[in-house]
Amino acid sequence: MTRLEEILERGADADDVLRDVVDHLAGLPEIAWAGVSFREGEELVLGPQAGTADEARRVRTKIAYDGDDVGELAVDGAPSPELLERVAAAIAPYVLLGWDTGGEAWEP
Repeated sequence: MTRLEEILERGADADDVLRDVVDHLAGLPEIAWAGVSFREGEELVLGPQAGTADEARRVRTKIAYDGDDVGELAVDGAPSPELLERVAAAIAPYVLLGWDTGGEAWEP
C-alpha cells in the first residue's frame, strides 16, 4: 500500500486527510509545495498547504466530484500529470466537504 493510500484509508476527518496529503506531496523529491483550494462560488480559496512555494513551477489540476468543480490541487515542481490526476480524484470527496453546496444536501 502506498503512503497516499494509507492516508486515505485511515478514515480521519477531511481536514486531517487533506493536510496529510499535501504534507506527503510536498515531501516527494519532485514537489516543493502542495496546496488544495476549495471552490467558493466563482473563486478558489486556498486551504491546506505544505512545503516551500515556488510559483514559477506551479502546476494545477481541477478537483471534481460527481462532475462538479469543487476545487483545485496545485503543486510547485515537476510531478507526473498522472500522479496529480490520481491524487485529485482520490481526494475529491474530502474537498467536497469544504465546498459551498449552497445549502443543498449531498451524500458522499
